[in-house]
Amino acid sequence: MQHSPAIFIGDAPALDFLNSVATPVDVPVEWLDDGQGLLSWLLQAQLVSAPVLEQMRSRSLPGELDKVADQARNLRDWFRGFVQKHRGRPLSRDDLKKLEPLNRLLERDESFSQVALATNKDVNPFELRVTRRWRSPEALLLPIAESLARFVCSEDFTYVKACEGPACTLLFADHTRSRARRWCSMAICGNRAKQAAHRQRLKATR
Repeated sequence: MQHSPAIFIGDAPALDFLNSVATPVDVPVEWLDDGQGLLSWLLQAQLVSAPVLEQMRSRSLPGELDKVADQARNLRDWFRGFVQKHRGRPLSRDDLKKLEPLNRLLERDESFSQVALATNKDVNPFELRVTRRWRSPEALLLPIAESLARFVCSEDFTYVKACEGPACTLLFADHTRSRARRWCSMAICGNRAKQAAHRQRLKATR
């Protein structure tokens, strides 16, 4: 099944993951509906490199990637519940217990550091680069889990918001200077709100 390009408006990879199922323009879209959808989304999100994804595609048994996509959707549903419950206020130390499912997933990681050629050639020729062993298709969940962990450790949940569009399900981190962002996109929901307000004003004048 072919989808339109994934949506990346969350201003945080973890929220972009939650937005991998959305209703951007009236019709619900699921980007992780099967294994191929998961691979496509991971590539667009730049969480896993194209060579690794191709390796996973060629090595996986029939149905394996679909099962991983199902696990990714379950992870997304769980984390969406956490974000929806806690957005709008800072996290507290007591919230750590609720993150146990995420920590259990992170425990599976087989990441390690290596000395590699630096991308910035003007300074030191080497850099310390973290990589991981991709032993099974389930390892594709680990960079997602890592992005969720970074999010809860670095983001102020006070400014995690849901788009105010009546039918929109998209979430975003409001990093604007005024913290006044209301819409997933001015081109979609923001414009619709303007049009609705304009129609309301015309109706009132009549």
